[in-house]
Amino acid sequence: MIVPLHEAVAGTCGGKAAALGALLRAGFPVPDGFVVPFAAHLAAVRDLDLGRLAGEPDDLDAARRTIEARPVPAAVLDALGRALGELGDPPVAVRSSAATEDTGRASAAGQHDSFLAVHGPGEVAMAVRACWASLFSPRAVAYRAASGRDDGPSGELLMAVVVQRHLDAEASGVMFTPADPDDATRIEACWGLGPSLVEGKVTPDAYRVAEDGSITRTVADKRRRLDRRGTRLVVRDVPAASRNQPVLDDAAARRLAELGRRIAAVRGGPQDVEWAIAGGRTWVLQARPVTAAPPPPASPPGAQDAQAATLTGTPGSHGTVTGTARIVRGPRDFARVRPGDVLVCPFTDPAWTPLLRIAGGVVTETGGVLSHAAIVAREHAIPAVLGIPNATGRLRDDTVVTVDGTAGTVTATNA
Repeated sequence: MIVPLHEAVAGTCGGKAAALGALLRAGFPVPDGFVVPFAAHLAAVRDLDLGRLAGEPDDLDAARRTIEARPVPAAVLDALGRALGELGDPPVAVRSSAATEDTGRASAAGQHDSFLAVHGPGEVAMAVRACWASLFSPRAVAYRAASGRDDGPSGELLMAVVVQRHLDAEASGVMFTPADPDDATRIEACWGLGPSLVEGKVTPDAYRVAEDGSITRTVADKRRRLDRRGTRLVVRDVPAASRNQPVLDDAAARRLAELGRRIAAVRGGPQDVEWAIAGGRTWVLQARPVTAAPPPPASPPGAQDAQAATLTGTPGSHGTVTGTARIVRGPRDFARVRPGDVLVCPFTDPAWTPLLRIAGGVVTETGGVLSHAAIVAREHAIPAVLGIPNATGRLRDDTVVTVDGTAGTVTATNA
């Protein structure tokens, strides 16, 4: 009913757990943990006849509510208690590991639920159940439909759950290893825990570490950080002296790049790696194949072109599109979006995935090119420009704009 993380394989524990298990077996620094495998999920939901669902929103809501309300089987709860006890009953991270997640074809980046700072068997069981239920969230369903991945290899939706010791990270980030030996390793970094970076809520520092060890970096103004306080996550102000200080010095960036090269060699191709620095040690939190490489960097984000109607940000996803700007500040604005509209928003998190099925392009005020939403935009071939300060104020609703996601520019054609 419980699989030690170092024994995890894809056929029983999903892509995310399998990658972490392989890295543990190869000696990489991965936090201790275990996996609640597919079998536990199937045993918990088999009598619900979820396969009959036609994908209608009411059906999906009903499925989610039913799974979330159902008690976790006693055998699973007992096994969770024993496994947590063997770890020393610390706070843990509870993360999804679906059958079609973290594969070479589709990342499912951020589409299923994950939780940090969870403590005790009861709370962990609730988080496991929420991960199971997140298979039926609107964003996960929309992502599967757009990716053509509707089920697992046996025709069923399969969800395993990784439970690992929580790390109180001083710094976190994402790294894309190069597809070619002559390419650079791309690293994004922020203070504190990583969700604010991968969810696109902060603009991170960006580093390019070339094959010869030379480094190019862009340091962001990092005003907020996410940290654990007990069993809660809290957003805190970054001290003024640290806001414009680089998260990584050159030596740390090179060490990360070397770690990435070793991971890519073990995993057999370019990797999207989530990492954290805690207690002075660098840890690997996730590694999955790079499904869609980001465009090369262009002009510094936030600059304004000599042509007043053109804004410049960070190239996020290749391609060019012209469409109607739609200012979207949150879910209450989702219904206003029409097919082909260009989303102009403070940031996009995974809950916005259904909009990416109809949007022509994306423009954000914050976020990095390695965030979940940017990855999904690239997988869906939607041009995106990121990190344009006050984009929702500088672009007007219903203005026709051209988004060049390769160059990192947004031009209002009828301003």
